[in-house]
Amino acid sequence: MTLVLFVRHGLTAGTGHVLTGRMPGIPLDDRGREQARALAARLAGMPLDAIVTSPLQRCEQTARAIAAAHDEPPPVHTDEQLIEVGYGDWTGKPLRRLAKEPLWQVVQAHPSAVRFPGHHGEAMADMAHRAVAAVRDWNARLGPRAAYLVCSHGDVIKAILADSLGMHLDLCQRIQVDPCSVSIVRYTPLRPFVVRMNDIGGDIGGLARAIAGVKDRSARDLGEAAVGGGAGGAGGMAAGDSGGSGADGAQLAMDGAGGSGSGHAVVGHGTGG
Repeated sequence: MTLVLFVRHGLTAGTGHVLTGRMPGIPLDDRGREQARALAARLAGMPLDAIVTSPLQRCEQTARAIAAAHDEPPPVHTDEQLIEVGYGDWTGKPLRRLAKEPLWQVVQAHPSAVRFPGHHGEAMADMAHRAVAAVRDWNARLGPRAAYLVCSHGDVIKAILADSLGMHLDLCQRIQVDPCSVSIVRYTPLRPFVVRMNDIGGDIGGLARAIAGVKDRSARDLGEAAVGGGAGGAGGMAAGDSGGSGADGAQLAMDGAGGSGSGHAVVGHGTGG
């Protein structure tokens, strides 16, 4: 079996406000750098055979922070197939303005039908195909006993998780992927197993902020997915709750090792590792 950790990049100045997309020169801000450092500390105890990252700066910074925290840093590879969605003419525009566009509701309800406008606009279905194919390619390259990390973007990781769950792409908007969250998929010859989703390592206190965020948002806002991934918070523990210790890396490894590796689900749910 191949174990893959999917990590979304940390916060940037525009996360949750502007659809930065593939704009160059969008680094992590102070919050994002702190998130990356905290996540790196959590994962320092987990042996990784490789880190594969989107070529965009915010992902590369997150990936290299994680690699640097290891006593023996894993090699960091860049893969263009894991880049952010090509949002075309939507790139660089405020999300509040985009939410008024007719296409916004199609993105929410029927993303498999969406192609973003403009010369560089990409179809969501094409993004999902390239991202899933990239993961399968790295699985084959690194082998069935590998454990590696992919650092990418919110919508890209949601599409990969939907594929792993056997969900239609139109249901991917039900998945939340916060900045610097970890999701884990164990790939076997028979099927993938989704081991963790949107783990940000926060304590239970983060739920209080999530509840407060729910109370402050309109009913419409609560039902809409964050295009571009959002800044995290209201759908789970707050994105800033990136606490935890290096021991978490060992626990993540144990979680990923659960099951027999045969591809068969554990009847009766098993022991969890």
